[in-house]
Amino acid sequence: MNTEWIAVDWGTSHLRVWAMQGESVLDRAQSDRGMARVAKGDFQVALLDLIEGWLGREPVDVVACGMVGARQGWVEAPYTSVPCAAMPVDPIRVPDTDPRIRAFVVPGLKQLSPPDVMRGEETQIAGFLAGHQNWDGVICLPGTHTKWVQVSAGEVISFRTFMTGEMFELLQAQSVLKHSVGEGWDEAAFVEAAADTLSKPEQLAARLFGLRAADLLHGQDAGTARARLSGLLIGAELAATRAYWLGQQIAIIGAEGLSGVYAMALQHQGAFVETTNSTQSTLAGLSQARKLTRQIA
Repeated sequence: MNTEWIAVDWGTSHLRVWAMQGESVLDRAQSDRGMARVAKGDFQVALLDLIEGWLGREPVDVVACGMVGARQGWVEAPYTSVPCAAMPVDPIRVPDTDPRIRAFVVPGLKQLSPPDVMRGEETQIAGFLAGHQNWDGVICLPGTHTKWVQVSAGEVISFRTFMTGEMFELLQAQSVLKHSVGEGWDEAAFVEAAADTLSKPEQLAARLFGLRAADLLHGQDAGTARARLSGLLIGAELAATRAYWLGQQIAIIGAEGLSGVYAMALQHQGAFVETTNSTQSTLAGLSQARKLTRQIA
């Protein structure tokens, strides 16, 4: 296998790598050795455990995005303030690496007011925009910490982060709702709950406890409760981001299941939505970053 370069998405929980030939994937691997599970001096070891079989005598470029560029990561890749391009500066070279690799990390973006940061999403945005020339609108990147990003004239103008995904996990696993929320899904219940908090977000806390009460009094199905919990939280998020998405062209970049849930909620509000696979956007963005590394010694 002739690996030309290696793409790396290194998040908080997981490490994903791809052996690349141009923009084609030759092979892939992953581990649970995300940034939070790697000691400061062990990043290269964690990476080589996955990619050693792809390496030869000549040094191969490794281009990484995500939390690997945080202060506690492999090398700190400073944030750039918006408004700016998704990749406004060159990737940061990691010093003193194994002679078989040249490693680079893509810097993140920051917003001073209201304060916000992103690492990894900027790469997905750059990848999306590379395939959508002259695209203006709003990009939603759903996940544990969902980002809403305003894009105009090829630049990230502003963005906001919502802890909706993390709140969902905490509520279903560690709150009183753990007794009522289970596996399964009810699309109609999700749509109704999302519309409810979109129109009345101030009722969120009461609606949440209502999930427990509906179980105790009416035996509400655990899958229906799960769908309602998701709808209540996403509806509140859509209410808070209405100024971003209302009347705008919207692109959702994320995992298929979660992207579909967000798209469903938005489409029921009359929004035009395009969905894009997050892995494809990440690889396209890392390809853009690789072009910037060729001029770095």
